[in-house]
Amino acid sequence: MTAQSGFIFAFCLDGKGGGQSVAWEDISKWKAVDGTLWIHLDYRGEGARSWLEHESRIDPLLLESLTATETRPRSDVHKNVMLGILRGVNLNPGAEPEDMVSIRFWIEEKRIVTMRHRRLMALEGLRKAVEGGTGPVGSGDFLDCLADSLTARMGDVIVDIDDAFDAIEEEVLTQKSFELRPRLANIRRTVISLRRYIAPQRDVITQMQGAKVDWLNDSERMSLRETADRTTRFVEDLDAIRDRATVTQEELNSSLTEQMNKTMYVLSIVAGIFLPLGLLTGLLGINVGGIPGTEDPRAFAIFCVILVAVAGWQVWLFKRKKWM
Repeated sequence: MTAQSGFIFAFCLDGKGGGQSVAWEDISKWKAVDGTLWIHLDYRGEGARSWLEHESRIDPLLLESLTATETRPRSDVHKNVMLGILRGVNLNPGAEPEDMVSIRFWIEEKRIVTMRHRRLMALEGLRKAVEGGTGPVGSGDFLDCLADSLTARMGDVIVDIDDAFDAIEEEVLTQKSFELRPRLANIRRTVISLRRYIAPQRDVITQMQGAKVDWLNDSERMSLRETADRTTRFVEDLDAIRDRATVTQEELNSSLTEQMNKTMYVLSIVAGIFLPLGLLTGLLGINVGGIPGTEDPRAFAIFCVILVAVAGWQVWLFKRKKWM
């Protein structure tokens, strides 16, 4: 089967951190005594979907949940088998990290089936670890490594978001620019999108830690609990960033409103000064007879002096009333 048909790779884990690559045509020959089989598929591929429906021995109702287009993090255990859906940050080139990629898996004691549509770096990292002999040794260790890898990459993204927000906070105190609004709104949108999946994923990992399956040992359960605790801290960090963003947005709006009010105040003062001056010049500019000074060459200079005097008197009056 080609990659376009849905098969990505498969390994038979040797229980020591390494594994032997398995071709698609050899998957049907695998037996539990050979070691733990890990099959990775693109669930939208025609060949992969056909294998999942007819040869995978996965319950059809559970398979429907695993291959649904829209999913949220979840975990179910049935007869020593775990069905799970987790999310990882999208680190593919040109993608937004908050557009999280789902990884769906079916884990038995001696068989692991993972599914995705978009490329997920965490799975690529596990693949390289197996090829280098430092990967998971069994099903329980695989679940632990997968959860840890997904969580570690989330941490890097959240740190970057926090650094970007710190920079915006500093600029709000110094620049108070309208250009900060879209940047701040973008961070808030990113935080909300990440939290939408990370918060339930924390509960799912906690549920996995207590799952009643024979292939999870105490050490792996403890490691999953630590991963759940780290995910909880990430949720708290996202909540803190969201709250800080709300306060910063209010402060920015207040500063921009104050800045606009000052501008409008200056314009009002200028308009107040020139309003009576405009009235005087308008009266002398009407096209009717009887306008004084039309025959006197000194009339224009005298009128300019009068305008300056009126403007000066207005400035004095505004300052006396503390309007300026």
